[in-house]
Amino acid sequence: MKTILIQLDTDPHPSPFDAIAAYDSDVDVVLGFGQISAQNLSDIVQGAVFPRGPDGLANTAFWVGGSKVRDGEAVLEAAQKLFFEPFKPSIMLDSDGSNTTAAAAVALVRRVVTLKSSRTAVIGIGPVGLRTAELLRREGADVTMLTFPPDVMEGGYRRASGIPVALEAGFKVVEPASSDELDGALAGHVALFAAGPAGTQILRRSGWADVEGMRVVVDYSAAEPVGVEGVDRTDDLKEEDGVKKLGALAVGGPKMKLQKRCVQRMFEVKGTVLDLDGVYDVALEVL
Repeated sequence: MKTILIQLDTDPHPSPFDAIAAYDSDVDVVLGFGQISAQNLSDIVQGAVFPRGPDGLANTAFWVGGSKVRDGEAVLEAAQKLFFEPFKPSIMLDSDGSNTTAAAAVALVRRVVTLKSSRTAVIGIGPVGLRTAELLRREGADVTMLTFPPDVMEGGYRRASGIPVALEAGFKVVEPASSDELDGALAGHVALFAAGPAGTQILRRSGWADVEGMRVVVDYSAAEPVGVEGVDRTDDLKEEDGVKKLGALAVGGPKMKLQKRCVQRMFEVKGTVLDLDGVYDVALEVL
């Protein structure tokens, strides 16, 4: 029986990135559906779970994707409500690649620094930043989330839309008014994760190299200019001035390995649910 992955994408067009990753994970068939919401989901789910019967669902799984993480979370929740015993296939949430990206980075960092009871910082309150903060808190770290200073954002400054979400989740949020304030706010943090927009340098070298207590800096942005000055895309925990640097491509390779392993896991254990915690559990196994 062929393995079939159902792409539930909240964007108009199903992501080719996700489809290629699925095929590279040895899935036989990928069926992509775009513009999926919690409201229009039922016909697709029911049409996918019934043809093969309960036993056949070991070879059918769902992947929730798209650029809007909160919409993806709503689809994941709605889909699970449509599942029932014995019709319970596996399902994974990785909207915008945020779960696998954050999980890979935090899993790598925890190998070289003690996160429990340590102060950590995340610059950027978008999907990847929020997921990173959630995983750092799971590890027992004290997390500070910071917005981008206005003087580094081309085209003007717009207050981060993710701030209410971060505050509601219980995170401390700092909004530095300048790059100098950002540098100062990072003092005393042992690990820093920069989740900025592609092609924008959001942190100067002085924000990590001259900061008391800093031991690890992670940059998620691969486009030129990179997000953190002095961190090369290929830096794989390379040490400089006592700080280990993890660049975007050094995160990207393990992220792809993790994403493929998550897809494979769904077909190994029927009924697997890979939300953020589930993805991170896999990351701790494979990275």
